[in-house]
Amino acid sequence: MKRFFLLFSFILLTFLTINDIQAQTKSGKGFYVNTVIIDAGHGGKDPGAVAAKVQEKDITLAIAKKLGNKINKEYPDVKVVYTRDKDVFIELHRRASIANKNNGDLFISIHCNAAKNSEASGTETWVMGLEKTKDNLEIVKKENEAILYEEDYEDHYDGYDPNLPENNIIFSLYQNVHLDQSLNLSSKIQNQYVSNKKRNRGVKQGPFLVLYRVAMPSILTEIGFISNASDRAYINSSKGQEEISESLFKAFSEYKKEVEEKNNKVKPVVNVPVNEDVKESKENTSNKVTETVVTKKSDKEKSKETNKETKTVTTNNKIVYKVQFLTTTSKINTKSSEYSKLKNIEYYEQDGKYKYTAGIFDTEEKARAYKQEIAKYGFKDAFIVKFQSGNRVQ
Repeated sequence: MKRFFLLFSFILLTFLTINDIQAQTKSGKGFYVNTVIIDAGHGGKDPGAVAAKVQEKDITLAIAKKLGNKINKEYPDVKVVYTRDKDVFIELHRRASIANKNNGDLFISIHCNAAKNSEASGTETWVMGLEKTKDNLEIVKKENEAILYEEDYEDHYDGYDPNLPENNIIFSLYQNVHLDQSLNLSSKIQNQYVSNKKRNRGVKQGPFLVLYRVAMPSILTEIGFISNASDRAYINSSKGQEEISESLFKAFSEYKKEVEEKNNKVKPVVNVPVNEDVKESKENTSNKVTETVVTKKSDKEKSKETNKETKTVTTNNKIVYKVQFLTTTSKINTKSSEYSKLKNIEYYEQDGKYKYTAGIFDTEEKARAYKQEIAKYGFKDAFIVKFQSGNRVQ
């Protein structure tokens, strides 16, 4: 019964949170970075990772301030909000609350890594998601254990217990509608680290409590391993902290410039051919869409030319709705069995990623019904997107 109640609580919370975020997205929020929330991990009675008398909480605070100062100097119109600006303990749920109450456009959480293996080193950046591998869940568990310093933490996190592995699975119910932007910033951060010749452990997804209630693009970056002597010396030095804060600042600047210049302008939609010889267009002819049409030809004709051609139907600019079910850094094989039940699979490119949609509908109600249908096939994180003249407008 307790597990059922916990599951129900997360479902309800997720539903309310998604509705709130979608309302903000429709109002245009997320394309302009006017307020950035900088979160220095741990603090006060929670030292975070500790090695050779070096404490994570001190390093993260120093870098957070350096980053904030750089943003203030270069972008005086951008509001910088710290979840903490001194050595105090701030509960994880309060950090999210601070971000949301200040209507943040971006949330950057700074942390140091640690491992039992002192040889482990390098940088990695995380976004909200479900990570199933044992090693990565250990990192998530370590960061989430900060709630054990809180009084009555069960009341603030719907009964979540970081010591129970199955609790992390519940996070799979959470749909991060800002995943694309979060991944975009994470990639830029890791690229900056690499430019400083730091080992790149990549961009990863994990169920971090500090991220899951933040209603904006958000990342958690692990700047190095405090348990590794070389990493520790670097992140605890003035030079290292300056370089790390500069890397974060450059990534922030790139991200801000990109999202504000593009302002949701994306490349035209490209239709992915289905596994058939003949495909008839089912799109409403009152729209302008770009599609790849497969026509039936004789063997002789096939030997002379390809059986694929591009066809553009041009009429008015009526809006259509589709269901986005996947974002990836490389193209997928849509002919595989896992996508066999989806119809009208298409993709568009944005921020260097391929974003796949299914279905084409003239009303949002029809798209919503289809979204519920494909959830039965395992695509529970799908969401509705709006297109006009082949371009995404929402």
